[in-house]
Amino acid sequence: MPYSDQDTRQHSHQDARQDTRPLIVHLIYALDVGGLEKLLVDCINRMPPQRYRHALVCLTTYGEFARRITQPDVRIFALNKPPGKALHLHWQLCKLLRRLRPTVLHTYNFATLEYAPAAALAGVPVRIHAEHGRDARDPQGLNPKHNLLRRLMTPFIDSYITVSADLERWLGQVVRIPAAKTRLINNGVDTEVYRPGPQPPATSPWGAEHFVIGTVARIQDVKNHKGLVEGFIALRALLPDQRHRLRLSIVGDGPLLPALQAQVDAAGLRDVVWLPGSRSDIPAMLQGFSLFVLPSIAEGTPVSLLEAMACGLPAVVSNVGGMPEVVTENVHGALVPPCDAQALAAALARYALDPALCRAHGGAGRQRVIQQYSMAAMLEAYLALYDGLCVKKSGGRAAPHQE
Repeated sequence: MPYSDQDTRQHSHQDARQDTRPLIVHLIYALDVGGLEKLLVDCINRMPPQRYRHALVCLTTYGEFARRITQPDVRIFALNKPPGKALHLHWQLCKLLRRLRPTVLHTYNFATLEYAPAAALAGVPVRIHAEHGRDARDPQGLNPKHNLLRRLMTPFIDSYITVSADLERWLGQVVRIPAAKTRLINNGVDTEVYRPGPQPPATSPWGAEHFVIGTVARIQDVKNHKGLVEGFIALRALLPDQRHRLRLSIVGDGPLLPALQAQVDAAGLRDVVWLPGSRSDIPAMLQGFSLFVLPSIAEGTPVSLLEAMACGLPAVVSNVGGMPEVVTENVHGALVPPCDAQALAAALARYALDPALCRAHGGAGRQRVIQQYSMAAMLEAYLALYDGLCVKKSGGRAAPHQE
């Protein structure tokens, strides 16, 4: 078989074919640990099960992260895409979609955009594409070939979703996608799960006497962990009298983790920098931080930032992408230029020396997330989008509203 197929729960495929709920197929590059992937899994798990069915198609593969899907009867397919163009995958996906007969195909980020024509050929009525951010190779989204492809796909896409006003402006002004086809839906987090808690949690190697600078992100170039370690080194030089209490926790896994560990070891920081890898207890990890930092080169609206703010942490982040829309300077935290270790160190030092400022900005950040980035508001927006397009494009077959 050219692809692998997993059901997250046991069920009869014949019963699935008889199910009248509209099916949404989510097309993603890979299902592994990451902010986009976590957001997708949360949406699937929390969307009312009587409204829509879901299936996941991964262009490459999926890992243990798939076990976090708790919604019953969600099928996961891996197309096992090899490196390169893999043009045969378009026809393979078309055949799979003809068999599944979804009402909606929802694609995520640039790697999946080119498959919209395959969905149209398969007769999928509704086609949605979401832009959650840009990568380090093109942080401003100016690549002419990529933007040409985005424009060429416009006739096949019913709605482009962005997760920040910055991305929405870029789609309109740079890529030149018609405004009528774009919609901003803010990312959302569960503020009951992510909330201030006891410090430090039992899982942290640091004690209450430490000032813990922490981040949660996939270890890849766009997140600029190398620059974070450089900023931490600069902070230690800036505050020599505070070295005994300064600590750095970098939670996450990814292709650059070995290089990051080597950087930490070469700087002689092994005793003060913790690299625990991927964790499933992120709320506890965040509750062990004194401050959250994200020095990314490019971003949409990072879920980890929203989770950290919901936990009452002040945030020091790069002034890029959608992060300035979330973090207001000197209200919720600090905005620093990307790839500037000295500016990062100066911002961190201010909080390390002022516990009252940490509490004030952390509290304001939690209130901001509660008011503008809730999970409930995000789910309501996606349901309204799906409902409206299903009515418009599939003969009035919208999801039933049942209590």
